[in-house]
This record gives sequence, C-alpha cells and structure tokens, in this order.
Amino acid sequence: MSGLSRINRTLERIMPLITPAAIAVGVLLDWRLRSFEHWVPWIFAFMTLVGSLKIGFADMLRVLTRPTKLIALMLILHIIMPLIGWGAGRLFFPDDPYLVTGYVLLFAIPTGVVSVVWVTIYSGNLALTLALILIDTLLSPLLVPATLHVLMGTAVPIETWSMMKGLLWMVVLPSLAGMLLNEWTRGNVNRTWGPPLAPFVKVGLFSVVAINGSTIASDLKHADARLLEIVLVTLATVVLGYLIGWGVSAWRRWSLEDSIAVQFNSGMRNLSAGAVLAIQYFPASVSLPVISGMLFQQLLAATFGYRISRSRRKSEPDSGRI
Repeated sequence: MSGLSRINRTLERIMPLITPAAIAVGVLLDWRLRSFEHWVPWIFAFMTLVGSLKIGFADMLRVLTRPTKLIALMLILHIIMPLIGWGAGRLFFPDDPYLVTGYVLLFAIPTGVVSVVWVTIYSGNLALTLALILIDTLLSPLLVPATLHVLMGTAVPIETWSMMKGLLWMVVLPSLAGMLLNEWTRGNVNRTWGPPLAPFVKVGLFSVVAINGSTIASDLKHADARLLEIVLVTLATVVLGYLIGWGVSAWRRWSLEDSIAVQFNSGMRNLSAGAVLAIQYFPASVSLPVISGMLFQQLLAATFGYRISRSRRKSEPDSGRI
C-alpha cells in the first residue's frame, strides 16, 4: 500500500504533464493504440467508479440546504460557458459547424472529478465540489444533448439517444455505484480502496487520453495555422471559465474556501468524457477543441492554484499558520 501511495503522490505532482504527455504518446503510437479504442468506455467507467467512492449523499444534502453557490456554478457551467464556447466557435470558425460543435461540447460536458484533487490541495469547499459533481453527473445525459440541440439545432447531426446511453454507462451508473458503496460501508470503502486504486485512475487517465489522441493523430502530425488557432481559442475560453468563477466569487464576497471551489469547478471539465463522446458520436474535427483542452487543463489548474496560494499568503502575512 505504501508503495502505491508513493506512486500516487508522484503522479499528483506531475499532473500538469500527464495529459500533454499522453497526447504525445497517442500521436507517436497512433497505429498501435487505435486498436484499443473499444476499451476506452470501460477504462473511463472504472475511473468514474473509483472517483465516486469519496462522494456521499450527505455531501449533497448539506449543500442543498443553502444552494446559492451550487446554482451559481450550474449557471456558469451550463449556460454562460456553453454560450461563450458557441460564440467563440461562430466568431473564429464560422465556416465549420463541426468545430463550433466541438466548442459547445467542450463546455456542455460536466465538471471534472479531478477537480476534487485540486480543491483538496488548496483547502477549498470540498462538500460543494462533491455535491456539484454528483448533481452535474446525474444530469449530464440530459444536459449535454439538450445544450447541443439548443445551440447547434440541425447544423450538425446529433445522436441524442446514443449519447445519453453513453453518458449513462460511462458516468452516471459508475458514479451511483461508487456513492452507494460509500454509503453502504460508511466511507470505509474509500479509506480502504481509494488510496491503492488512486494511481490506477491516473494511469487510466493517461491511457484514455493517449488512445483518444491517436484518433486525431493525422491532424496533430500535420499541424498548421488553423490548428494553432484552435488551440489558442480553446486556451482563451478555458481561462475565461476560471476568471468568471473568480469574478462571481469576488462579486458575491464568498469566503476563500468557497471561491477556490467555484474557480476550479468553473474552469475544469470532464474532458476525457468529452473526448469519448466527440470521437464516438461525431466526425473527428469535433474532438479537436476538446482534446486541445487536455493540453493545458491541468497546467491551468496548477497556475490558478499558485495564484490562490499567493493570495492566501498576502492576506495572512502574520498568521504563522502552516
């Protein structure tokens, strides 16, 4: 167990590098990794199950008694950011409805379970984060197709029912299984199995990103000015998510603990799930905004985490606390 814990701590330290490295491996070994594409939903379901072992229904009930921050996050995640993605896609790529769809999908997918890691590291409101993940995950089979339909209409064919079944299988059912195990064992399952399984989740993340990266290897190998523009637009819109979370927290004068949770959950998405959806149900170009987001999602989380640490040190210069 101690060996696995050390491996997990090492992997957590290099989290900002895991997804860019996985994309590079996917591009270099594309012809070998494509044959493993059918494993991706299974790997992702395992990752979701393990990530959900720490979530309890009590976390949701505590937050629901004072739902202001939860409602604000849902509005940011599923109204403001999808509209920003749609607007950015229409502004920069008006002649390519598939890229516009990719930007809508980038922000229609639920918040990422990995945000728990960053909120925990920087002592944010974990209960709010867990409640958001639970509710956002359970609603994702409805919210994701609905957002795509509202913003894209008939511009792009959308396999609504297949997408809903995919989200149900990859995200909702494993999440419910993990939470029920947590409740049934009163948290013992997470304390017993969470730490030894944690490094395998990160290995699974690497595998999913690498396999998904292999499916668009030809686009990445022949990078041009258009691909660079896609990456820059993705970077700008994802940064906006963090800034909007920070701005809303400052405007509402929420505590630092709440602000940390709101910032990370506004900026992060379950990009692995988004990439699976994009690759399984749409042409390859739809996945470009989602997979380009993987290049810097963890790096941006580390950058904003560093800014949070500096703000905390400035606000408590003489506290003497560790």
